[in-house]
Amino acid sequence: MDFSTCPICNLSVLTRELQRHANSHFDDEDIANDFELAQEIALAPSSPPYIPVDDAMQCETSSRKNQERSSLRYEAKNRNPGEKDITEKIRILASMQIKATGPQIGQGLMDLLKNCLELETEKTTTILCGYVDHFQSSPSEDFGWGCGWRNIQMLSSHLLKQRQEAKEVLYGGSGFVPDIPSLQRWLEIAWERGFDKQGSEDFDQAIYGKRKWIGTTECATLFRSFGLRARIVDFVSREVVIRSSGVGKCVGKMAPQVYGPMDRYLSKEKNDVPGAVLTSYDVKAKPKVQQALIDWVWNYFSDNKSRKSGNHGILVSQKAPLYFQHDGHSRTIVGIQIKCQRNGSMQYNLLILDPGHPTESLAKSLRGNPGWQKLIKRGVHTLKKPLYQLCFIDPGVASPEEIENLKNLHSVRVEV
Repeated sequence: MDFSTCPICNLSVLTRELQRHANSHFDDEDIANDFELAQEIALAPSSPPYIPVDDAMQCETSSRKNQERSSLRYEAKNRNPGEKDITEKIRILASMQIKATGPQIGQGLMDLLKNCLELETEKTTTILCGYVDHFQSSPSEDFGWGCGWRNIQMLSSHLLKQRQEAKEVLYGGSGFVPDIPSLQRWLEIAWERGFDKQGSEDFDQAIYGKRKWIGTTECATLFRSFGLRARIVDFVSREVVIRSSGVGKCVGKMAPQVYGPMDRYLSKEKNDVPGAVLTSYDVKAKPKVQQALIDWVWNYFSDNKSRKSGNHGILVSQKAPLYFQHDGHSRTIVGIQIKCQRNGSMQYNLLILDPGHPTESLAKSLRGNPGWQKLIKRGVHTLKKPLYQLCFIDPGVASPEEIENLKNLHSVRVEV
């Protein structure tokens, strides 16, 4: 791969990503101008096939193209912003979006995980998603803030591979998982179309080029804008009391504009002050919250369409992965495992892909079978937060009438 040094921050980035990375250092006006210029280029007539010509003809062709681009630039600058067609924006974005790239590991990560699970000697029952690509946070691109986008990419990889109806509507029918800047543009279009209007106010309706945390609300909004039935469920203890430091939102009694307990951590007040601590907890996670979450995940993956794989109690579910959010981080749940203890009690482990883990390290551990459990398995005892939130995607594509209802985002709240 060809790398270049960013002239702004001196980080080493892929040469083909250098311009976009450098643009992220500038203000929204510069970013908007970049997008406007990209629109002009996308609207320009496609170049004809190459035919050898003499120097005079080449100069004439070049001059004509420059005149066309100048005309497009003039029209773009004098166009009334209120008259911009969202359909045109979608068409342009679908043509200019960039495919997300990551380490190539050969055999699929979920196949490697399944092989490791089959080698376990203990008697267990495991339910796994059929296909998920792992997307890692990159030190030169999104480390420290991009976990939400990476989880969206993981969910997208499953939907594009295993749900034909989703593949036809996602990302303009491109058939691939877009990079983070492209996903940010898709979210802005969703907001402009009226999805989650209240939630978009936390970001001032603009997120492209910004290093801001997102959560399940933005995940659901993005997928709903394509007609997919994304839902949110909250898990919270009734005993949790949150003291706010100036935000003015209470999770104990949610205000109408707050869709779930995790949304308060993603408000613009916190995003504008990196590392700010807005809350303190009076209690830690209660066992009832942990068990409610585990039971819900088990029931979610335990559908009638699961099929057995191998001879070690491994089932492959038709359900999509789960976006798993808690204060400070988000991950992707790709399965769940249950083991009967000698005393008759049941031990559960969530199977999780973490964007913070390098893909190559995960694959290497799964291939050699050393210590992979520490990277992927998460027992009930590790669930120490008092609030958790999941985003899941039901099958099918919504009708036009249902899509209008999907614009209003609410969560199902499980209080224990």
